[in-house]
Amino acid sequence: MLKDALGAWRGSAQEISRVIENNPANAEAWYNRASVRAAEGEVDGALSDFTMALNLGLRYRESIVAYGNRGLLRYESGDFRGAEDDFSAVIERRPRQKSLLKAALLKRAAAREKLGDNDGAAADRRFASILSPAHDQQ
Repeated sequence: MLKDALGAWRGSAQEISRVIENNPANAEAWYNRASVRAAEGEVDGALSDFTMALNLGLRYRESIVAYGNRGLLRYESGDFRGAEDDFSAVIERRPRQKSLLKAALLKRAAAREKLGDNDGAAADRRFASILSPAHDQQ
């Protein structure tokens, strides 16, 4: 198992599971295993691990990514209410990068549309377009 340039552990889900067994309160390990599981297509395990990591408490940046990734997984699995909640959590954390905020707004708009909230979806899309209007005209 190796650390990447950002300081996060990278390895197989099995290797990270050993870290979790030794320290079940290690939110970062749950987050890392969730990321590996998501990349491997193990949706249920990834959802569970992201939830555990968030419940244990992640740092600011990791919490934004965890909510966003869990939201994507929920959306893809048809849990549009859960996806809307996760994208809302990203938006509430006010990420410093406008591109993250815009992506969360657009993803929440898609989830809201699936839930029949067309007004909410339109409002999210309007706000997203205000964040970077030059990109929307291309």
